Amino acid sequence: MADANKSDLPHIDDIQKSLEKQIAELRKEITKINKSISERGAELVDDAREQASDMYDTAAARASRTAQQLRTQAQAVSEVARDNPGTTTAVVGIIGLIGFLAGIAVGQAMSDTPRRWYQ
Repeated sequence: MADANKSDLPHIDDIQKSLEKQIAELRKEITKINKSISERGAELVDDAREQASDMYDTAAARASRTAQQLRTQAQAVSEVARDNPGTTTAVVGIIGLIGFLAGIAVGQAMSDTPRRWYQ
């Protein structure tokens, strides 16, 4: 029985060494995979940062053009208003009257009990 245990020992040592070698290889592979994932993550972050920067630049350019157009149109309206003060007063008055009438209509529509303007 003792002889059988001694003959089994070399096989156990071989198996243990083989398993340790496989574990070492797996650790190396895991290290490579982790490094690859880390590099890919850094690439994705760089790509996202670049895309965000491009979107910001595009939005800033569009906002600048829009602001310039609004300034131009506001100057044109201001010049027309200065050139025609009577017409401007009439237009503003009509807009005010329409707003007042719309307010009355909305107030009556939202009221629980119907009321007339003269009550």
